[in-house]
Amino acid sequence: MRSASSSKQTTSGIKLLTNVEKLRLLTKAEKAGLLSAAEKAGFSLSSIEKLGLLSKAEELGVLSAATDPSTPSALFTLSLALLGLGPFLVYLVPEEYPWEIGLQVVVALVSVVGGSAAFAASNFVSNLQKSS
Repeated sequence: MRSASSSKQTTSGIKLLTNVEKLRLLTKAEKAGLLSAAEKAGFSLSSIEKLGLLSKAEELGVLSAATDPSTPSALFTLSLALLGLGPFLVYLVPEEYPWEIGLQVVVALVSVVGGSAAFAASNFVSNLQKSS
């Protein structure tokens, strides 16, 4: 069983900005044109600061989750659950009425998109947390 101090030590040991620099994420975002697209959409560093998006992200626990060692496994578990839930619910829901078919389509789309996003986020956070 982990003690609170060992959990704190592990969490504080993850240097998020250092790992962002090591992975060259900002360079990759620039080369992909993401920074220009964000600026055209009105998202500059000053607008992000004015809107308080970083403090809002911290309030919601997004930045803390990025440094929590259990986050990648939780996201991976969520992705597996969503990717398994879709086919299971499509199988269970009958196809007698058009709304039931519509429900199957919506559930399948949410499962595939959500499961894929959770899987990608799991991989991304895992790479951010690697120290080497």
